[in-house]
Amino acid sequence: MELFTLGFASLTLTSVVYCFAGVFLGTLIGVLPGVGALSAISLLMPVSFYLDPTTALVFLSGIYYGAEYGGSTASIMLNLPGTSSNAITCLDGYPMAQNGKAGVALTVTTYVSFFGGTVGILLLSFLSPLISRLAVAVGPSEYAAILLLSIIMAATISDGPPMKGIAMVLLGALLGTVGIDVNSGDYRFTFGIPDLFDGVSLVALALGTFGIGEVIFAIRAQKARGPMPKVTFRSMIPSRPEFLKTLFPMVRGTGVGSVVGPLPGAGPTIASLIGYAIEKRISRTPHRFGKGAIEGISSPEAANNAAVQTAFIPTLSLGIPGSPTMAIMLGALMIHGISPGPKFIAEQPEMFWGLIASFWLGNIILLGLNLPLVGIWLWLLRIPYSMMYPVIVALICAGVFTLTNSAFAVWLVLGFGFVGFLLRLFDYSPAPLLIGFILGPMLEENLRRALLIHRGSYIDMLSRPATAVLMLLTVAILLWAILKRNSSVQADDGHGA
Repeated sequence: MELFTLGFASLTLTSVVYCFAGVFLGTLIGVLPGVGALSAISLLMPVSFYLDPTTALVFLSGIYYGAEYGGSTASIMLNLPGTSSNAITCLDGYPMAQNGKAGVALTVTTYVSFFGGTVGILLLSFLSPLISRLAVAVGPSEYAAILLLSIIMAATISDGPPMKGIAMVLLGALLGTVGIDVNSGDYRFTFGIPDLFDGVSLVALALGTFGIGEVIFAIRAQKARGPMPKVTFRSMIPSRPEFLKTLFPMVRGTGVGSVVGPLPGAGPTIASLIGYAIEKRISRTPHRFGKGAIEGISSPEAANNAAVQTAFIPTLSLGIPGSPTMAIMLGALMIHGISPGPKFIAEQPEMFWGLIASFWLGNIILLGLNLPLVGIWLWLLRIPYSMMYPVIVALICAGVFTLTNSAFAVWLVLGFGFVGFLLRLFDYSPAPLLIGFILGPMLEENLRRALLIHRGSYIDMLSRPATAVLMLLTVAILLWAILKRNSSVQADDGHGA
C-alpha cells in the first residue's frame, strides 16, 4: 500500500492531464481503421520529448491502451478493425451490429476491456518487482541468452511464417549496427553520411514502416464502407441474459491475455485469437460464432486488454520489449536517458509506481469516455479516407522533422514507408524488424561483455547452467520453426500434386 501511495503521490497535475490526453487521443486514433496503436504512439512520440520522463511514459502508455480500447468500435460498426488485435472482434461484433445490437456490443467491449485491463495492472504491480529482484543476479552471459531467446521467440511466435519472422529480426539487427561501434568507437555502415553517424533513427524506422507503410497498404486494400448502424443510449444497455453470457468468457479471456501478454512476440493480437478459439471450442453452440455471439467479443476483448497491460512486465522489469509497441516505449525511455531493466524499479520507484497509478486512472477515464462519447467516435468513422490519409502522412513528416530538424530524416521515413509497404505486400510482418532493431544492439553489447569476462570462450559461457538452458530453448524453438516450414512446404507440394 505504501508503494501504491507513492505512485499516486508522484503523479503531478501535468501527469494527470497528459494521462487524460493520452487515453483520449489513443481512443480517437484507435477508432480510425488501419492506423493502430503503434502508428499512434510513433506519431505522437515527438510530443513526449518535451515532457519529463514520468509524464512522457504516462502519455505514451495512455495512447497505447486507449488505442486498444477504441479499436473495437470500427470493428463492430464497419467490419474494419481499428487495430490488428481487434480484427477477431469483427467476426461477431459486426453481425451483432447488423442485428440491431451495436449498442450492446459497444457496451460489452467497454466493461470487459476494463476488467481485463484491471487484472493486467494487478499482475504488473506484483510480478514486475519480483522479476526485477530475481534478474539482478543475472550476468551478461545470461542476459545475452535471454535477449537471444526473446528475439527468436518474437520472430517465430508473431504472425506469418516463422522463417520470414527470423529474416525480419536479422534485418532489424543489421540496421541496429549502423552508427558507432560500442567497443571500438569506429563508424560502421554509415557510407560516409554524417546523418547516419548516430545510427538509424528509431522514430524514422517506426513511423516509416508502421505509419507511412500502413497508410499506403490501407489505400491499396481499401474496402467500401458499409452503412452505419444507429445507436441510441437505451440500445446500449444489455439485458440480464446477455450480461450473464459475458461473465465467464470475460474471465477466461482475461486469463489468456494475462499469460500470453508478457511472451516475446505474442502480444494482444495473438491473445485475442487464442481467447476466441478457446471460447468457440468449449461452447455448446459453436455454430453461433461468426453470426453475432456475444461471447465472441467478450473473450477476445478482455484478452486483448489484459495482454496490453501485462506486456509491460518484461519491458519494465527486464528491459526486453515483447512487442513492437513495447519496443517504441523502450526507445522513448532510452531517449530520455533511462534504461529499463532489472535495476529500473529499484532505481526509479517513483516513475514505476507513478506509471501503475496512471494505469488505474487511465482505465477509469476510458470507462467514462467510451460510452458517453460514442457519438464522436461514430462521426470520426464517417471521415473520407481521401481526407484522413494525407493528414496522417503530413503529421508524420512534420513530427519527424520537428524531432530531428533534418530533411534527411524525412526522406528516411518515406524510404522506410515504401519498404514497409513492400513487406506487407509480400506477407512479411514488419513487427519483428522493429524488435530486432531494438534488441540487436543490446544483444551485441551483452555478448561482447560476456566474452570479455570469459576471455573469449563460448564454452565457458555455456558452462553456466542458466545460459545453457536458455540456449537449448533457443535451439529448440529454431528447430521447431524449421520443421514447421518443411511440413508446410510438403503439404503445399502434396496439395499441388
